[in-house]
Amino acid sequence: MIVPTKGIAPQRALLAVGAQIVLATGRQPVTITQAWRRLLTWREENRHKAPIPFWWFALALDVLYALGLVELDAESDLLIFKARPHVP
Repeated sequence: MIVPTKGIAPQRALLAVGAQIVLATGRQPVTITQAWRRLLTWREENRHKAPIPFWWFALALDVLYALGLVELDAESDLLIFKARPHVP
């Protein structure tokens, strides 16, 4: 589910969908709705045919949050993409 498996295509794995969200938003602060719409547009433009339901998108955001890459700003309701953690 998080990574590709025999039953989960690589373009639908949660890590891949999370990466697609980052690419689709350009790491700019966006609302959840904007991120969802941009992801759908990005997937269509890049010929990803496998459908992604909203709940799968939400799980991908959960993975990004767990990795420390995104957070939801409580005041503005915007997804904020954090800088990549520096690993020595």
